[in-house]
Amino acid sequence: MPEQQQMSEEQVKELQEKIKNMSPEELKEFQKKQCIFCQIISGKVQSKKVYEDDKCLAILDINPANPGHTVVLPKEHYSIMPQLSEEEIAHLFMIAKNISNAALRALQVQGTNIVVQNGIAAGQKAQHFMIHIIPRKDGDGINFELPQRKIPEDELELIKKQLEKRLGVVKEVPKEKALPKIKELVKPKIVEAKFKETKESKKPKKSSASKKSKRAKKASLDDIARILGVK
Repeated sequence: MPEQQQMSEEQVKELQEKIKNMSPEELKEFQKKQCIFCQIISGKVQSKKVYEDDKCLAILDINPANPGHTVVLPKEHYSIMPQLSEEEIAHLFMIAKNISNAALRALQVQGTNIVVQNGIAAGQKAQHFMIHIIPRKDGDGINFELPQRKIPEDELELIKKQLEKRLGVVKEVPKEKALPKIKELVKPKIVEAKFKETKESKKPKKSSASKKSKRAKKASLDDIARILGVK
């Protein structure tokens, strides 16, 4: 691409004032015109495309951290992740997962880093949201180690409360209060059965049958209730 001419201070101030007075729709359209990735998506700028559907495009990074470094771009222009809907985010990460799996098999790598740089403070340089998939091999020289810092307990508790408040987390109800006791739910009703006396029942039974009858009498309703756990 040809190099862009450097803007004068006066032109920069004029542009900043123009942007300040834009509606959200006008600002988004302006960003799209200035965005190199929107030009790639529209086909005005060439790229090494590895995947495309109606919602996103995946291309090889021209300055890769490792061979096979791929970026997944939503076709609609978004600057940062909060601007995307849950459905769009879900779709983009599903594609990122598929590309990661393809890299593991096709490039014989041992792992992948799936990275989002969300905001300037997080290292975001492009004005178009994207997901990076970086294939990894042992000893490749890329360092993604995060520092491990000690934070006081009271500060951790404050951060926890602030996040809970923003997320609208409902505190857990103690188990004994949340559900009634199981015995109360399954407590069986004991009903005494009534049998009509028939001619057969009047007949004398054999000794083995009488033994069985005695055993049956021993298994009273109280015993059955005790087995079921009813006091």
